[in-house]
Amino acid sequence: MKELENLKPAKVWQFFGELMQIPRPSKHEEQVSAYLQKFGRDRGLETLSDSLGNVLIRKPATKGYENAPKVCVQAHMDMVCEKNADKQFDFMKDGIQPVLDGEWLTADGTTLGADDGIGVAAAMALLDADDIEHGPLEALFTVDEETGLTGAAGLSTEWLQSEMLLNFDDEDEGEFCIGCAGGIDTTVAIPYSTEPATGERAYCIKVSGLKGGHSGDDINKGLGCANKILARLLWNAAEQYGIRLSKIDGGNLRNAIAREAYAVVTVGGSNAVSLERMVQSMAESIKFEFRSTEPGLTIEIAQTGMPMQVIDRTTQDNLLNVLLAVAHGVLAMSRELPGLVETSTNLASIKMDDKEIHIATSQRSSVESAKMAAAQKIEATFRLIGARVTHGDGYPGWTPNPDSRLLKVSVETYKRMFGHEPVVRAIHAGLECGLIGEKYPKMQMVSYGPTLRGVHSPDERIEIKTVQMFWDLTLGILKSLK
Repeated sequence: MKELENLKPAKVWQFFGELMQIPRPSKHEEQVSAYLQKFGRDRGLETLSDSLGNVLIRKPATKGYENAPKVCVQAHMDMVCEKNADKQFDFMKDGIQPVLDGEWLTADGTTLGADDGIGVAAAMALLDADDIEHGPLEALFTVDEETGLTGAAGLSTEWLQSEMLLNFDDEDEGEFCIGCAGGIDTTVAIPYSTEPATGERAYCIKVSGLKGGHSGDDINKGLGCANKILARLLWNAAEQYGIRLSKIDGGNLRNAIAREAYAVVTVGGSNAVSLERMVQSMAESIKFEFRSTEPGLTIEIAQTGMPMQVIDRTTQDNLLNVLLAVAHGVLAMSRELPGLVETSTNLASIKMDDKEIHIATSQRSSVESAKMAAAQKIEATFRLIGARVTHGDGYPGWTPNPDSRLLKVSVETYKRMFGHEPVVRAIHAGLECGLIGEKYPKMQMVSYGPTLRGVHSPDERIEIKTVQMFWDLTLGILKSLK
């Protein structure tokens, strides 16, 4: 790819370019898993795979490092697949189209896949190199991190031989992550019936132009949730002008803040002009509320074709009430670590089929009991309208170990190479380290990486210079662990 030809380190960008051409949505990693297995075997390296598609490649120590600690470098091979509404793109067959934007690399209207493709590429470059000093090395590539961490959850307790693990899934250069939140999904099903559409006009009310972002890392940034904004508009429209709801759709992924949402409604002809004015007036007020965090927010109302049916009145009332009332965002801040979100919830998506309205939410917390309390709070809210609520298995948090040798070596290496102290912190996002640590409780772990922004959205981008820093730091840590 010409956009990547002159970027350094060359091998990392070369492998990242190859990964961008391989479809790898979560739960569809067959092609990239096969690619990694072939990569390892072509280089004569011990290469293992399991029934889930996880791949483990082992590389012997270089001369003089045979007695160094065994280290595993780890990254997930799947990517979040989000695109702009007007972008024609099939994540199951199309290659990502990179775009150079000054000091950043982004993609043309889609997620870039640097989360965590750049981590996979760096691990591949380590395995490919013959001029790097390191002890016995393992590279673990997991599947389905983004939609359930099922690759890490299903990892064999007898697979890894390493004493230490470098996770390549952090998004801020100059930081080492040593702890993360646990999470759980809460999903809702609301049955409905239909009635013949009434009213003389139909409208599509649409919320778009939001930044979206990661439901863990970005939940405290004051970003708009399209589902909550749409619910607010619809609730007021129903209260004031008696609209009837025919269709509602918003958001996509449980770990992304909803960027877009829309609804199709009907209204009596005498209220049509008033409805338009109300939506336009509320749009100005809401855009003012989000003026500093969501400058691209757009709220539109446009006349559309009359639908044949609408949702029954009781379900509509219950739905709009619960969508307006249900919690979204930060629920509690940490009392021990200033600035760290402790507990949050995300109203991720709203979808309809012929019989039910399906709502996906996710809760996170660094305190296990608070995580469950948040999930129960969401469940209780939806049970008030008789909805069917289920919870996923969830995943554990990662308890920090600030005294590990790996962390000390990593921090000292960073200071020596870059001349200043790195930040050591825990994060509100979920990482596979929690699940890996549960299976390998003696494993010392740190997570770090280059700087990414806008992950889980089409605004995803990676700061090019930090990839070289990330690579140099990794080589420095491996060399210092002798």
